[in-house]
Amino acid sequence: MTPAPAPTPAPQPPPPPPVALLKHGTSYADAWQRCLAVAPEAFREQGTGNLWAGAWRPDGRTLPATTPVDGTPVAGAPRLDGDTAHQAVRAALDQHRAWRHLPLPERRARVAATLDALAGHRELLALLLVWEIGKPWRLALADVDRAIDGVRWYADRIEPMLAGRAPLDGPVSNIAGWNYPMSVLVHAALVQALAGNAVIAKTPTDGGVACLTLAAALAAREGVPLTLVGGGGRELNQALVRAPEIGCVSFVGGRDTGAAVATAVAGLGKRHILEQEGLNTWGIWEFSDWAALTAVVPRLFDYGKQRCTAYPRFVVQRSLFDAFLAAYLPAVRAVRVGHPLAVADPADPLPELDFGPLINAAKAEELTAQVAEAVDRGAVPLYRGRPEEGRFLPGQDTSAYVHPVTLLGPPPSSPLHHTEPFGPVDTIVLVDTEAELLAAMNASNGALVATLATDDRAAYDRLAPQVRAFKTGHGVPRSRGDRDELFGGFGASWRGAFVGGELLVRAVTRGPAGERLPGNFPEYQLMP
Repeated sequence: MTPAPAPTPAPQPPPPPPVALLKHGTSYADAWQRCLAVAPEAFREQGTGNLWAGAWRPDGRTLPATTPVDGTPVAGAPRLDGDTAHQAVRAALDQHRAWRHLPLPERRARVAATLDALAGHRELLALLLVWEIGKPWRLALADVDRAIDGVRWYADRIEPMLAGRAPLDGPVSNIAGWNYPMSVLVHAALVQALAGNAVIAKTPTDGGVACLTLAAALAAREGVPLTLVGGGGRELNQALVRAPEIGCVSFVGGRDTGAAVATAVAGLGKRHILEQEGLNTWGIWEFSDWAALTAVVPRLFDYGKQRCTAYPRFVVQRSLFDAFLAAYLPAVRAVRVGHPLAVADPADPLPELDFGPLINAAKAEELTAQVAEAVDRGAVPLYRGRPEEGRFLPGQDTSAYVHPVTLLGPPPSSPLHHTEPFGPVDTIVLVDTEAELLAAMNASNGALVATLATDDRAAYDRLAPQVRAFKTGHGVPRSRGDRDELFGGFGASWRGAFVGGELLVRAVTRGPAGERLPGNFPEYQLMP
């Protein structure tokens, strides 16, 4: 008699991660004390100042703030009132009138000295990014490095970019999101200064005050005409957007706020650069390189998709859906989430994570509610990450953390159907025809980037020009880019001048009379 086969053992859950502890020397208190030592003119025990008219000032009302990493208190931005902000703008115009006449070699020397100072405090700037906006260590270092290396690239090549051009008539006003304080905001500000402009930067309300304060302090010491002010959009809009002293408005953020800024500058004839969000999509059509897709999916979750070039939407040919899932699901299960500074042993390096918390608990709650509502209305949950798989400190607040979620078929009534979630939520839409593919990839009236993965080069060449994204990759992700790579957007994802390479310098300088800058303007659209 053949013995009965032994029962198959039930799958066992993975063992819980070892008890974690905070890496020595990485606490927020440690970072703050280092800031006090490095830049005592800008940091005080009770908070930071605003920088205007060349001096750090203890003005403004500071509201309580917490870190998304564990919910503990951190420094908030001191918020100016509108009248004081106007004084700061008028002082920036005085700085601008002096700086624009400074010879280029002197401007370049001061910017280069600033870059050396930033490089000297690279790890402190990165640690502040971890605590203030929840970036994993690897990505925080990359943000700092991209700022420094990117501006050095411009400093080495600026002469031909400025040939026949002059600084604007007033300073450049920068209003940027919290997610890339260094590689977007500081990078842009230093290039604008290199081109001959004084620069105003608004501290993002949701995070980054200490990092930006330190960077601004280092720049101000070298004589770069930088103004850094905090405050709400409603209080500062008249000063930082509408004031006649402003020569250009540079904005990076969401469509709602961007639309308000666009409306404000539309009737003023003011130079503007308005980078706004779009639903960036990854199309799958007549495709077979599934190993390549498996390899790229975890990278698409960098920083929890809290970036303007994230890919939260897959548009998949229905006949390939089974193969897509076989490649996608193992990859999304490999995404690493946790406390960015938690280690199992004091000697361990900081963890290699794909992302940590979202920017705050309110955003995590909002996104979780959107997922639940989409499922209630018919979306199919294909994957949900489990909190127990991440490494966290014992008893820490994890209310700002959302683990990866994948939904099939978000209903048209859901915000997840047509807008960027700005969090670790992937949505999948199935299509049967090329027309459906294009319609689904163009769901948000313009995007910054897109990718079409297909084995058929002819199909890519035919379809890619019909995708309304500024950059479209053939089976590879596209990014904002560095150095000479251009950047812009189609549709509602961009207003004003395009940037990147020499276009960034052209956007913040005056050229020949009647010049039409490449960009997306109410009266025309001109591609580079």
